[in-house]
Amino acid sequence: MSAAPGGPPRRVTRLLPRPRTLRMRLAVLYGALFLASGVLLLAIPNLFVGSSSAVKAPGPDVPPFPDGSRPVLPILGGGRASLAETQRGRDMDRYVTGSVIALVALVALSVGLGWLLSGWLLRPLRTITATAGEMSAASLGRRLAIRSSGDEFTQLGRTLDDLFARLEASFTAQRHFVANASHELRTPLAAERTLLQVALADPDADAATLRAACEQALLLGAQQARLMEALFTLATGERGVRRREDFDLAEVAAGVLARRGDEAAGLRIRVEAALDEAPVSGDRGLVEILLDNLVDNGLRHNHPGGDLRVRTAVSAGRRACLEVANSGPVVPEADLDRLFEPFQRLGTPRTRARTDDAHHGHGLGLAIVRAATTAHAAALTATPHPAGGLTVRVDFPPGDAGGPGDAGNAGGPAGKDAPAGSR
Repeated sequence: MSAAPGGPPRRVTRLLPRPRTLRMRLAVLYGALFLASGVLLLAIPNLFVGSSSAVKAPGPDVPPFPDGSRPVLPILGGGRASLAETQRGRDMDRYVTGSVIALVALVALSVGLGWLLSGWLLRPLRTITATAGEMSAASLGRRLAIRSSGDEFTQLGRTLDDLFARLEASFTAQRHFVANASHELRTPLAAERTLLQVALADPDADAATLRAACEQALLLGAQQARLMEALFTLATGERGVRRREDFDLAEVAAGVLARRGDEAAGLRIRVEAALDEAPVSGDRGLVEILLDNLVDNGLRHNHPGGDLRVRTAVSAGRRACLEVANSGPVVPEADLDRLFEPFQRLGTPRTRARTDDAHHGHGLGLAIVRAATTAHAAALTATPHPAGGLTVRVDFPPGDAGGPGDAGNAGGPAGKDAPAGSR
């Protein structure tokens, strides 16, 4: 496009339309390359023939004839040379004409062959395009399965198959999460409605009965509020770190243990703390929620007289590490990964409603821990004990490293009062 002085831009019209498909572009490119090679091949012999047929004119050193007459033999020789040059010119004209005709035919043939060859080469790409266009959230189980000789299209097909597999797993996990969340939200609502309907339908209900029903309704409402706060905390952790600050992991752990001291004493659980200085750069509120969920998990899934050990330190690679170990029931190795998924509990069915247990959780605690570690680019390791219990270790990156979820300084840290979940 070009613009006239003081006027709107003017669109330049192409003399030839641009090929719209890659197949057509490749065919035209094959023809153009063949045409250029043919022209060069014809031009080189013509240059040599033209230079060899040039006649050298007589120079000034040739002596003139004394009487102005010319000999007969040179004249006859000149006539033969002229006839030979004329015949040679006619032969060159026929040669050039035939060569041009042959070149045009071969260029057309090369375009056709280029069209067929590019179609054969681009067949896997058409398969990829058609399959990707037919895919949707309900058909992510399909795969390209391109069988080729290991070229670039095969690598692209394998990469897309891996992408489709990850998308399928993500959609499946999302559907499970939505189904579990809707169940967890509907259960207290249904229980609250049933409780109020029974209380109102009782003709002999007195003030004490109605008060008890209201207290139960308040407990159900508080359970629902805890679930909403836990879901918000999980979403905050998965969103990533929005604001970073430098803090000491040992200081955060000491504050969490101080708040949970009375609860641990009531459950008769011994708490051992070995808190060495461990500097961390990240979201302090989110790390505090992470540690609070680990401590909460160790207290809930323990037994009277058990122990809970919390340790902070710096490893040899300048990585701050947090380790929380607790006694308790045996955690099967096969269930370990499942416990870090939302709404998963150890030995407790998801559909079991327990509104009278103050220590009942929604199965979001370890899911929140995993989301917070991912947001800080930290390494999460869980090791079950043969005698029962679990050790969870979180290794944070060095203090000057940024996590993948770091989005600059916009926004604020996650709330520190978000409730802990459970496994």
